Parts: sequence; structure tokens; C-alpha cells
Amino acid sequence: MKIQTKPYNPLDNLLTDSDIPGYLSEAFEDSDPAIFVTALGHVVKHKGVANIANQAGLNRESLYKMLSGKSQPKWDTVQRILKVLDIHFKVAA
Repeated sequence: MKIQTKPYNPLDNLLTDSDIPGYLSEAFEDSDPAIFVTALGHVVKHKGVANIANQAGLNRESLYKMLSGKSQPKWDTVQRILKVLDIHFKVAA
């Protein structure tokens, strides 16, 4: 008998806006920068790519391309997205 499975959607775990900063912080601490970009993509998709692109002054198609891993985002692009999401990182020692 085959076991029925369904794809895991990380957005299912982003139930509230208060979960998003912790999710991104954990991803940012990973040694692989692609993990953070992937997590940021999850959040952007959760919030609506067209909406985020419009508010950040970005091209929607370019944002999709960046989030798909087909291109690496520039830091200013990441900053613009974080600003729209009202996410602030702090450096601590």
C-alpha cells in the first residue's frame, strides 16, 4: 500500500506577522546565504509578490526570478524588500 503524502509548504507555519521576524532571523544565521533568500521568498510569496514588488519599486518579474534562485539579489534589493515588510535587523556582539 502506497503512503499518500502532500508537499510541505513552509508558508503554513507563517500563521501570523509576528512569526515572520523569527523565521527570517533563523534563516539569516545559516551559513548558506541561499537559505535566507529562500526564506525571504517564502515571506514575499506569503504577503503577495505583486504587492511587495509594487511597494518596493521593483519589477515583479525580476522579483520572481530572484526568489526562484535563478539570480542572486543585490543587497539594496533585499533591503528594499525588508523595508516593505517592516523587518529590521540589528547587529550585536
